[in-house]
Amino acid sequence: MDRVDIKRVIETALICHQQPLAVSELRVLFAGEVDAQAIQGALRELQDDWIGRGAELVQVATGWRVQSRAEMHVYLERLRPEKALKYSRAVLETLAIVAYRQPVTRGDIEEIRGVTINSSLIKQLEERGWIETVGYRETVGRPALLATTRQFLDDLGVRSLEELPALEGYVQPVAAETRAASDPKLISRPCVAPVQGADMAADAGPFAVAEST
Repeated sequence: MDRVDIKRVIETALICHQQPLAVSELRVLFAGEVDAQAIQGALRELQDDWIGRGAELVQVATGWRVQSRAEMHVYLERLRPEKALKYSRAVLETLAIVAYRQPVTRGDIEEIRGVTINSSLIKQLEERGWIETVGYRETVGRPALLATTRQFLDDLGVRSLEELPALEGYVQPVAAETRAASDPKLISRPCVAPVQGADMAADAGPFAVAEST
C-alpha cells in the first residue's frame, strides 16, 4: 500500500471514530503490515494537509483525533441552540486544584478552598471521568489521593499536564486556582469527529461555568 492510501485509511478512521486512536490502534487497520514509524509519518503529513481548514488533526493524551478549531465554535454552537452543560464555580475550582496540585486529598482541597466539600461534588467529577483515586495517603484515616485522568486531558485537547495553562504563582493559592477554573481552556472543549460521519457537533460542545457559586 502506498503512502497516499495509508493516509486515506487513517484519515477516514479518525473522522469516523469518536474517540482518539493511538498509533497501535491505527496499525490494526493495516493488519500490522504498516509499521508505527510509517503511521506517525502519515499523521504528521495529515496535520499539514488540514492546515487552513475548520477542523484540525491533534494528538491528545490517548491518541490522535480530528476536532474543530477554536474559532469554529461560535458557528457550531448555532446547530445546538439548547443550553450547554454547566458546572458550578465550586466544581471547577475543585477540578483546578486537583489538576494543579495532584495528587491531593479531599482535606487538601478543603484547606485551599476554605470550605467543606460536598461528597456529591467529588462524585460528579468522578462520574464525568475527569478525576480518579490513585492511592491513599499514609496518615490517619488513609484518605484517598485524587488525580486527573487521561480523559480529562483528552477533553482539554492536550497530551500532558505540562500543557495546561501556566499559573502566575502560588502566593495566593485560592485566587490562582480560581483563575485556573475560569480559564476558557479549562471549561470548554472542541467538537470531535463522531462515529460514522454524523454531525460533528452532535456529541460535543462547550460547557460553561454556572452563574451560581
